[in-house]
Amino acid sequence: MPGVTMSFSNMSCSRCGDGFDPHDKIVNSQGELWHPQCFVCSQCFRPFPDGLFYEFEGRKYCEHDFQVLFAPCCGKCGEFVIGRVIKAMSASWHPTCFCCAVCNKQLADRGFVRNRNRALCHECNAADKAVLSGRHICFKCHGVIDEKPLRFRGEVYHGYHFNCTSCGVELNSDARELKHRSGYTANEMNELYCLRCHDKMGIPICGACRRPIEERVVTALGKHWHVEHFVCAKCEKPFLGHRHYERKGLAYCETHYHQLFGNLCFVCNQVIAGDVFTALNKAWCVHHFACSFCDQKMTQKTKFYECDLKPACKKCYEKFPSEFRRRLRKAYDNTPKKSTSA
Repeated sequence: MPGVTMSFSNMSCSRCGDGFDPHDKIVNSQGELWHPQCFVCSQCFRPFPDGLFYEFEGRKYCEHDFQVLFAPCCGKCGEFVIGRVIKAMSASWHPTCFCCAVCNKQLADRGFVRNRNRALCHECNAADKAVLSGRHICFKCHGVIDEKPLRFRGEVYHGYHFNCTSCGVELNSDARELKHRSGYTANEMNELYCLRCHDKMGIPICGACRRPIEERVVTALGKHWHVEHFVCAKCEKPFLGHRHYERKGLAYCETHYHQLFGNLCFVCNQVIAGDVFTALNKAWCVHHFACSFCDQKMTQKTKFYECDLKPACKKCYEKFPSEFRRRLRKAYDNTPKKSTSA
């Protein structure tokens, strides 16, 4: 077969326009011919590493110069974006860098909502709006809960995500959560029941929080209570097994019951269990009624005088200046001397 010779007489370099000598090396790129020294980056005029170049508007560029001149920077990582570019929020992004500001899910193929200058997925945007409006977000579907939520294992849900463990009916916010121990282990299992099935189980409901009582039960005032929820109506401290006093459907600790409805000694501030000595609009234990000046104990038959709303015995009274005694006597004559009650 005869040899084939190539003629260079009608060929020229695509860059400089000069022809080629028969012994010249020729670079063929996409059907165009170049001198090796002419096949370089249009910006830095250096040969292309490994022959890799990028072309834009008829010019060829090395990777670095193409990125500097034309490739956008990612709004998150700051690196050049080569290939698919996400244009959003007045910036450019790698598809893997454009994520929800709350849950960090990629948004390139999900769609997003601009919320207070943040890109949020639709679920997080709905949750954010719900929080601002004071509503609950379902822990399972992340949707807004317009009705009263069902509370289960410390989270809130739409009731329709669950069914009664006993009858299988779809639940609502009235569902009751109960703890059961596994038959083979000591682990506790939380289960949900509709109100009807729960009531059939005979589990008491706390009169304060309206939740099931699964441990110790306090029965008082015609209701059942969690131990920590049965408290004094005045100080709101739990009785924790201590004595309580009932009045008009409310429970009081001993101190506040007697403070509100009984007698406390003016001296010791304790409940007067026995005889009560009443004087100067105050109540006293019989053995605590004494002169305020010499601390001499006085009985119901002891004569005393009032001095600055406090009792004074006769001896101390006679030591007062005559003018002061005259004024005390005048006030004393115009008020009851003393009264006693048992």
